[in-house]
Amino acid sequence: MAPSTVFMEPDNLLTPKEKNKLRKPVVEKMRRDRINSSIEQLKLLLEKEFQRHQPNSKLEKADILEMTVSYLKQQSQLQMKTSFHKSSQFDFREGYSRCLQEAFHFLSLHKVRTETQTKLLSHFQK
Repeated sequence: MAPSTVFMEPDNLLTPKEKNKLRKPVVEKMRRDRINSSIEQLKLLLEKEFQRHQPNSKLEKADILEMTVSYLKQQSQLQMKTSFHKSSQFDFREGYSRCLQEAFHFLSLHKVRTETQTKLLSHFQK
């Protein structure tokens, strides 16, 4: 049997539907490659975290994605707790400063013995 030659039609002879049919597998492969690359990057970024949960095991892509979501949720909760704590400290300091201002204002309006005023201000500054 003689070898057959495949005749490739030039692009301009293909209909748009035929072009899409030829292009679709290439585009799909590129999409899968991007997904796989991103999953591999996640695996490398969170490698220590994965080893802590599942040491010496080969992770499937779904495992990597699930563990990444879990890790990000955990980090988000920690960040919220930390920001709440910082906010509370800021509110306390702001309230304390406001209280000091009111106390200084009160002391300046009323005649209080200088010695008592000095002791009180010294106490507040501690």
